Amino acid sequence: MTTALDSSELDVWRAFTVMRRQLDLTLERRLQADAGISSADFAILVSLHEQPERRLRAGRIGDIIGWEKSRVSHQLKRMEQRGLVSRAECDDDARGVWIELTPDGRRAVLAAMRDHAEAIRQYFFDQVTEDERALLLSVSQRVLDTINPPVCSDDDSDLSED
Repeated sequence: MTTALDSSELDVWRAFTVMRRQLDLTLERRLQADAGISSADFAILVSLHEQPERRLRAGRIGDIIGWEKSRVSHQLKRMEQRGLVSRAECDDDARGVWIELTPDGRRAVLAAMRDHAEAIRQYFFDQVTEDERALLLSVSQRVLDTINPPVCSDDDSDLSED
């Protein structure tokens, strides 16, 4: 079995990776310009905003967005300094803390969500047909199914880790 990629495969892979990087950079610039936050801020703010109580444990945030504990910790520290999130003691675990969305964080994520959805539509979904969307979904799911264990998870199995 050969592991080398042929020229056609290389063309597809390069186009895909360049497209993904350019799309990420474009979306990052839009978030900065329109809402004054980074994509890292946005990922955390959205994960908090989606919770009924607008709070999560730091470890759970990492699980949701697929980051390691140290990266989450550093990002939360920066966001706390800017007033986007705050820390609150966890009543049922003396060692634990909740990361909570502040009013400033809520305003930032709501402002960013509107423009971010518009940008995703403009730069991505408006460029592909319904058939291509279905194909992209299928391909994405198959690729994700081959990655074991998953890099990130959306289940609620571990809320105790900070």
